[in-house]
Amino acid sequence: MTRYPDIPKPIRSGLVVVDPDHGTPQRVIVLQFNPDTLERSIAPQSAGDSGDAGGGGTGSGDRNEALRLKGPAQETWKFTAEIDATDQLEIAAPDGIHPQLAVLEMLVQPTTAQLRAAIRTAQKGSIEISPIEMPLTLFTWGSKRVLPVRLTELSVNESAFDVHLNPIRASLGIGMKILTVSDLPAGHRGADLYMAHLAQKERLAAAARGGGPGAPGLGGAGLLTGRG
Repeated sequence: MTRYPDIPKPIRSGLVVVDPDHGTPQRVIVLQFNPDTLERSIAPQSAGDSGDAGGGGTGSGDRNEALRLKGPAQETWKFTAEIDATDQLEIAAPDGIHPQLAVLEMLVQPTTAQLRAAIRTAQKGSIEISPIEMPLTLFTWGSKRVLPVRLTELSVNESAFDVHLNPIRASLGIGMKILTVSDLPAGHRGADLYMAHLAQKERLAAAARGGGPGAPGLGGAGLLTGRG
């Protein structure tokens, strides 16, 4: 029994590799420590971003497209994760943290079986060889953020080693691109998961408390109608 039974156990963030056909988890990667910070960059996909409509203005693009969106915003996430074998001395680690690092690195590497299959296809004289498709990867950050991602960056800074030069402590810089319905084919499980994530965001936005027009200085109705 824990000393403080009423304190809830913290939820760990992590990555889940999913079979896109059946939706069953193939591997669950739980981060040893939740990152202290999470950097998110959101770029809207505006329809009127190029060209000049003329008329002497300084803006660019078609005036009829100024308020239109071509699709979901492109979103990237970055965070730093820590792996430390010395924090888990009760767990045998003859290879240090090599296994944990290898699991993450295989998210951006094809398997040897996939490479051998591609080589055999090339040796048969195939003119065009399809790129190797990786499993669907989900990033989880609490129950309100479960979304499909593609790793775009993985930097490893190993800072401590055992007597056999196995790494026992490392800092990982992880960058991800959120996969939307614009990135995945229709009917793909990842596209459905993104839609569920977007619906969750809509519910959270609807729950936010709004202010009246007087708060930002829009006291008169004419200011909003253009007649003020």
